[in-house]
Amino acid sequence: MLERQDRDPHTPQVPAQPDRLGKPLKKILVVDDDLIIRQTLTHALEENGYQVFTAEDISVALGIVRNEKPDLILLDLTFPFNPSDMGGPLRDGFFVIEWLRRAAGGNPIPIMIISGNDPAQHEAQISATDIIAYFRKPLDHHKLLVAVHSVFGKSRW
Repeated sequence: MLERQDRDPHTPQVPAQPDRLGKPLKKILVVDDDLIIRQTLTHALEENGYQVFTAEDISVALGIVRNEKPDLILLDLTFPFNPSDMGGPLRDGFFVIEWLRRAAGGNPIPIMIISGNDPAQHEAQISATDIIAYFRKPLDHHKLLVAVHSVFGKSRW
């Protein structure tokens, strides 16, 4: 299976086809530095009728958000140190959330956190945002898919 970063990250591997009712597929952006997480989530989400974009770092994620306008973001909180960010603001998942909230105006994109961190570690930051769900790694794909479906008013299970 080709990883999304092996080609233009703004172009899905397979052109998105409308669903059975002719509606465009919902777009989901998966932002995680772990290749296995990106691949397994891509597979699970595409199998469930979503168009998936992936980003391995924050700069790619922000570009996809600008160009593709996803309907939902699954976001890791921690990313490896990037030497090109020397002197700039700390870029973690909360940086993305803050940027999105400023850029979105009155129409924020729903965000679910997927992280190996204990949510208690970020309790203050989480309560200051409107994150709709927090999933700890290793991920329970069933619970994650149920939550994703509920964002779009679908029921699969």
